Amino acid sequence: MTRFTRRAAIAGTTLAPFAIARAQAPWPERPVRLVVPFTPGGSTDILARAMGQRLGEIFNQPFIIDNRPGAGGTLGSEQVFRSAPDGNTLMMGHIGTLAANPALYRNLSFDIGAFVPVALVANVANFLVVTNRLEATDVPSLVALAKRQPGILTYGSGGNGSAAHISMVAFMEATGTDMTHVPYRGTGPMMTDLISGTIQLTMTGGPPALPPVRAGQMRALGISSLERLPSAPDIPTIASQGVAGFNALQWYGIVAPPSTPAPLVARLNEACNRILGEPAFAARLETEGAVAQPMTPAEFGAYIVREREFWGTLIRRNNVSLG
Repeated sequence: MTRFTRRAAIAGTTLAPFAIARAQAPWPERPVRLVVPFTPGGSTDILARAMGQRLGEIFNQPFIIDNRPGAGGTLGSEQVFRSAPDGNTLMMGHIGTLAANPALYRNLSFDIGAFVPVALVANVANFLVVTNRLEATDVPSLVALAKRQPGILTYGSGGNGSAAHISMVAFMEATGTDMTHVPYRGTGPMMTDLISGTIQLTMTGGPPALPPVRAGQMRALGISSLERLPSAPDIPTIASQGVAGFNALQWYGIVAPPSTPAPLVARLNEACNRILGEPAFAARLETEGAVAQPMTPAEFGAYIVREREFWGTLIRRNNVSLG
């Protein structure tokens, strides 16, 4: 089965009915901390704030967004990992923190695989965006430019191991190009430098990419999904521009510290999937290039394992190592 067939199969998963076991002790009795291991302004932060607002309304307790950036998300991840498994500390993880980092950071002092999966929130297509100062107007002209100047073009990301970083590694492998990575301490400052022309391009999600594209501050050359997005029907796919089968999606989901009780996880999963089924919330995600992707905790856990295998193999094949 190919990588892309597996993605289609995962996307078509139907949630199996299951009984929600209620935690015996009241929860939450105090505000819940939802850690985002990156700076404000990126897709992880934007989706966490949207989910946190609705979760707070459902559970009648604030879900406080706590940005803990550093080392490609590993610093915030470790803080959550070592937190009490009482449901009062959660993390909005993503493809980098939960799938790529074990291969990128080979001396981690904690086991990423021990996080308890709670709920997959959304898949987000990457937008390949370039500064207005770059002469490339589509994917073929960008590839041609990069091949004429190997190692000269610079692409930014929200940090080593971030979704933008590993997605660009996949793009360079697929196109046979070589560009230089410039990691930032978050997507927000990276986008500021992209607009100014300090760096030339990036591949990032719709939430941070679409507003400046619509404002004419940068150009979108393509999206990384196999189909165009309803929220951006004018932007062609990368796959349709000579990079056959290219499909590099970001994904975001909530996890809890190891040993978090299953009944509590089930309550959270039920609430998250309820939110994802709300037409207004799904429409909100769509405007940001995100697609709701509800799963059970077990399905989300299996999904993480498959993604970790795929991205780990790609990272090792391209000799990407950050420590």
